[in-house]
Amino acid sequence: MDIIKNDVYRGPNIGVYINVNDDFLLLPMGFAQTKAEKLAKYLKTEIIYSSIANTRLLGALMVMNNNGILIPKTAYMDEYDFLKKETKMEIGVLDSKYSALGNVICANDKGAIVSPWLSKDDCKTIEQVLGVEVLQKRIAGFNQTGAVMVANNSGAAIHPEADEEDMKTFANVMGVKIEQTTINNGIPYVMSGIVVNNHTVVVGSMTSGPEIMMLTRAFLN
Repeated sequence: MDIIKNDVYRGPNIGVYINVNDDFLLLPMGFAQTKAEKLAKYLKTEIIYSSIANTRLLGALMVMNNNGILIPKTAYMDEYDFLKKETKMEIGVLDSKYSALGNVICANDKGAIVSPWLSKDDCKTIEQVLGVEVLQKRIAGFNQTGAVMVANNSGAAIHPEADEEDMKTFANVMGVKIEQTTINNGIPYVMSGIVVNNHTVVVGSMTSGPEIMMLTRAFLN
C-alpha cells in the first residue's frame, strides 16, 4: 500500500469531494478525466461520476464501505437510482437532519464510530446498510466523529487530541491500529484531507513529512 499526495480543484481538501471503497471511486460530475484516471489507478478502482444533493461534496455528504452506501435524505431520487444501478450495492437513506453524513460517521467494513447527535434509528440503519457494529461516542470532544477520524480495514487516523482509552475502544470496534495525526500541515479534521481504501492512501498535497510518517504507522505497518 502506498501513500500518494494529490489535490482537488486546486486545493488539498480531497476528502470533502471524493468517496471510495475497494471497487468504486466516486467523483463529482465534470471532474477532470486525466486526474480521475490517475486516482483510479492509484486506488485500483472503477470510476463513477455522480452528485449528491446536486453538489460535488461526495466525501462530506455520504458514507461508503465495501458492504453498502449511506446517503442523506437531501439526495435526489435519480442520484439514488443511479448509484444503485452503477454499484449494485445496498444503498440506505439516513433520515436525519444531519445531512453531512461523512462528518458524523467513520466506518470501515467491521465497525463505525458514530456521532451522539444521531438517533438510535439512525444507528440501526447504519448497522444494516454498512453491515457493521456501531458505537456512538465523541472524539476529542467533537460530535463530528467522521470529520476527525478516517479508517480502512487495517488502520485509522484520528484527531491528535483523541483520548487514549477511547482509541483502544475504537480499535476494538473497528479492528484496526489507530494513530493520532493531523493532515495538510496541521489540520486536525483528518477526513478533509484523506481518501483511503484497502489498496492505497491518497492525501492532500499540503500534507507534511511528519504527517506522512504518522499515516505510515497507521495504515502501512
